[in-house]
Amino acid sequence: MHDLSDPPSTAGRTRLPDRRDFQTAVCGILMGAADIVPGVSGGTVALVLGVYQRLVTAISRFDHTLVGMVVHGRIRDAAAYIDVRFLGALAAGIVIGAGSLAHLMHYLLEHHRTHILAVFFGLILASSFLVARIVPCWKATEIATLVAGCAGAFWLMGRVPTTAPLTYTYLFLSATVAICAMILPGISGAFVLLILGMYYHVTGVIKEVVSGHVTLENGVFLAVFTAGCAVGLITFSKALKWLLQYFPSVTMAALCGFMLGSLRRIWPFKVPLPAAPGTTWRDRQFENVWPSLGSAQSYMPLALMLAALVLVLVLHHFSVRRRSTGNPHFPA
Repeated sequence: MHDLSDPPSTAGRTRLPDRRDFQTAVCGILMGAADIVPGVSGGTVALVLGVYQRLVTAISRFDHTLVGMVVHGRIRDAAAYIDVRFLGALAAGIVIGAGSLAHLMHYLLEHHRTHILAVFFGLILASSFLVARIVPCWKATEIATLVAGCAGAFWLMGRVPTTAPLTYTYLFLSATVAICAMILPGISGAFVLLILGMYYHVTGVIKEVVSGHVTLENGVFLAVFTAGCAVGLITFSKALKWLLQYFPSVTMAALCGFMLGSLRRIWPFKVPLPAAPGTTWRDRQFENVWPSLGSAQSYMPLALMLAALVLVLVLHHFSVRRRSTGNPHFPA
């Protein structure tokens, strides 16, 4: 994995965009694309790409110290304190990934659901193995935490999405909860929005804005949603930073458990449950089934799953070799 966990020593200087900024933006694009898919977490991508702890640390620094710097005109110090170049590049990438790929992901989920879920299943399964290797010693506490995290995520991924009235208060609260899940590897913020009945409202507005249909209503909607995300993100990141600092092994074991438990949601082999006539694909409920190994229709999803798993492990292998030869650059 490429290690972007430590801010560069030039964080407080003014400099033109460079390779590290581009690499960070690419991480953001991958995170944004993952967050569009219910059941896949952008936090998982951040963890695998090596930017997770740096992201949590940067967000957690939106505090009274930052306010004091700004009030006293120490803008450059404030920018360095929150690692603004890293956050800016990552945020730009997330917006690009979520905005540009929202329509594509909707199309793939509607017309090629089994295949796209197979790819994500393989990616997350391999990633969870890599995260498990970060834990230096698997003792009883780490194993128990892994099991608890896995069970909790497995239970959450089995919840049935609800419908809810669209109000700005409910939108704000939904954003606050979903963004907390979004930075937890394995817990999909998009799926939390789906459970809360807000997923298609949010992605629908994003698609309209990206398509050029900008209205006052859409602007207010996105402003309320963004405010809810900001409140949840800043608050929750402080707790995560504390856990990663004082209980790193147990925290990583829990994150690994979240990733494994989330695989329930993106298991590619599903059958639709009975639904009322006229129900759209978005509102259909599915049940996981075992693949029919004698059926040709199972071969392609299984092959895609295996290919995605191997791809992650191969990229990680070359990343480790590159770091060992003194060239620690992307990817991971």
